[in-house]
Amino acid sequence: MAQPQEIEIRGALTPGRDLSRLTWLRVGGPAEYLFQPADLEDLQHFLAELDAEVPVFVMGVGSNLIVRDGGIRGVVIRLGRGFNSMQIEGNRVTAGAACPDSHVARKAADAGVDLTFLRTIPGSIGGAVRMNAGCYGSYLADVLVEAHAVTREGRAVVLSPEDLEFAYRHSALPEGWVLTHAVLEGPAGEPEALNDRMQAQLDQRDASQPVKDRSAGSTFRNPAGFSSTGRADDVHDLKAWKLIDEAGLRGFSIGGAQMSEKHSNFMINTGAATARDLEDLGEEVRKRVFKNRGIELHWEIMRVGDPLSGLDSEQAAQDPAEKTR
Repeated sequence: MAQPQEIEIRGALTPGRDLSRLTWLRVGGPAEYLFQPADLEDLQHFLAELDAEVPVFVMGVGSNLIVRDGGIRGVVIRLGRGFNSMQIEGNRVTAGAACPDSHVARKAADAGVDLTFLRTIPGSIGGAVRMNAGCYGSYLADVLVEAHAVTREGRAVVLSPEDLEFAYRHSALPEGWVLTHAVLEGPAGEPEALNDRMQAQLDQRDASQPVKDRSAGSTFRNPAGFSSTGRADDVHDLKAWKLIDEAGLRGFSIGGAQMSEKHSNFMINTGAATARDLEDLGEEVRKRVFKNRGIELHWEIMRVGDPLSGLDSEQAAQDPAEKTR
């Protein structure tokens, strides 16, 4: 088995790549190595040859991610142009994992396929599958036919929705596996009506969310009970932003990190935040909400990598599955 720099590839392998410019929050340290495979075969070959002891983290477009200031050890894999194709046949859409959710929604609508709920979800299809992304009462689990992935050992596999064991903001995709594309199936619709619906969704989002600020979407999950598909079971219908408001934390800040005045469940980088600022802010919000209401908020933003200093080792080493959206 080989170290990253010893493997012959056709894509790009960059040591010490600064990841802050690749995340929407614009914070974080470097990847020990950033690998951008040329295509599926390149990805399979690299993983098959890579020493099993080398950690692998798969990064999407960085839309819902805090990379800690000390960076990420091992190899960060980021899919690009070789994984962003899209085909539509009837009501089925095959989209590469690097395709932006919004792009898939628009192209599908133009072809008369209703995947409109994806329009306002930040990120790519790979991340949407991994996290069972959802909006306006619809979830990726509702439309997934199958997902294609490459295992940590370099094998290509096909996964059914049952294999992925979807839950609210969660799938059972094993650590180190790389989603490469997904087959989705949506109901038929009139293109004009679908595009009108998406425009209404955009207008609603722009009116209620800080879309012009550096954020990573919702910071915390809504603390409700959920079924395996991600739908609310009506155990309780609390909203994270309401709990944050009740604790008097709308606009609350630490360093350059702030809970947005416009939407209190959105954490923003006001311009000079570090990853430490953002994570400390989130943890303080969780602490005060629990003290105020006895309800524990769970992070929706994924937090990965090593701190520079100051965070306890248990927090820094949390399982990434716990830190997902």
